[in-house]
Amino acid sequence: MEINPAVTFKHDRSVMYSKRPRVVIVGAGLGGLTLGMLLHKADIPFDIYERAIEVKPLGKHVSAIKMCNEQRGLEFSIDFEGHEEEFGANGYMITRPALYDLLLRQIPKERIHLGKKALTMDQGGNGVLVRFSDGTEAEGDILVGADGPYSAVRQGIYAKLKKAGTLPPSDMLPLPFSTVCLVGQTRPLTPEEFPDIAQEQCQLRRTIGTDKMYSWSTYNTAQNTVAYFLIQFLTGESSKENDSFKNSEFGPEAVLAMCEEVKDFPVISGGDHKYTMADLFAWTNKEHISKFMLEEKVFKTWYHCRAVLVGDACHKLNPAGGVGPANAVQDAIVLANLINGLPFHPIAEEIKEAFKAYQDERMPWVKDAHKISQSHKTMVGHSLASNAARYVSKHMPTWLFNRIQARAFSYRPQVAFLPLAEDNGRVRPAPQPSMSVKGPVEFEEVTTYTV
Repeated sequence: MEINPAVTFKHDRSVMYSKRPRVVIVGAGLGGLTLGMLLHKADIPFDIYERAIEVKPLGKHVSAIKMCNEQRGLEFSIDFEGHEEEFGANGYMITRPALYDLLLRQIPKERIHLGKKALTMDQGGNGVLVRFSDGTEAEGDILVGADGPYSAVRQGIYAKLKKAGTLPPSDMLPLPFSTVCLVGQTRPLTPEEFPDIAQEQCQLRRTIGTDKMYSWSTYNTAQNTVAYFLIQFLTGESSKENDSFKNSEFGPEAVLAMCEEVKDFPVISGGDHKYTMADLFAWTNKEHISKFMLEEKVFKTWYHCRAVLVGDACHKLNPAGGVGPANAVQDAIVLANLINGLPFHPIAEEIKEAFKAYQDERMPWVKDAHKISQSHKTMVGHSLASNAARYVSKHMPTWLFNRIQARAFSYRPQVAFLPLAEDNGRVRPAPQPSMSVKGPVEFEEVTTYTV
């Protein structure tokens, strides 16, 4: 297929690869895999291209976040009891490898291509073309960038918009960051080793450092492991030290150095054991410990022509609020609904309108999620604002907490082309415009007349 950017909106349905648009997904994170799974169920052709050579790898009900101190004492608890009655389902902690495995099982193996680092992209009225570092290419009708905060697809889109003078100034700025995160997960443990393992519910504990610029969290999983993540709050100097790593994962040496720095941090096991982070590291395969920059930004531009962004590629949220993965999945649900609603052999303008509807629906909720992640980051920080945030959370009236929860959990998007989940929550779901989008077959049935 010949791509000619100069004819960006030439309307020619005849050059489509198939009746349904072929979707090229760059990135096999949660957003990319969820979208691939849904497109597969909608019988829409797609391929996923991932730069890594492997996709790195269900849960226990969590009813509270327990805020603790370095003396292993409980300061206060943020409770989530009653979620099933209010919102139709309880919250669960699921490890990322378990969720990845669940999604991968829904996608044909031949649809996922590993070791594919995207270098350049072209798009026009007749389709998209992506070139990879190994010399191969991928062609299709729609390009989805699900390739993380330093998305190659986003860089390709923004380069064209910047050249045309239509990229918002804020989108030109680099990703800001103020924290670094260390994450890991132990091998399966016994209740004798770690008493929390025996608990039916997930014990999510967050500890705030007294005289150190760290907070750290642990929680037990349904696989009898203990997952953990530590957040380091950067100062001006430490931010400069970490700046050179911001475009990629930290290497093994940097991971081990951070482990050494935090090894004596106290850990609560649910029993009398006086564990520290060193014990969790000893129970963990070193390949299962990672160190990442925690960038934070909601971009204004999510699409251009036939290319669109999902997840961290268009909104990078601080993990302190735990809302980043959920929003990537919600992106995929809404985008899948709208791609499925495209007419047969859609033209570029129709694809662009679907992308606009996707961003219009998701943007307000992403901005809310960004505020949530910011508030949680503040709560586990070390500033005066952090102390104030913890005081407010500890003494917040029940009615106000319930009101905040109602807003946060009212958005419960569903897949329009699959059987709907029964929603018996007392708090009704917020409007979901993409749910009303019909597939092309349904559309044709409505508009076909018998003569």
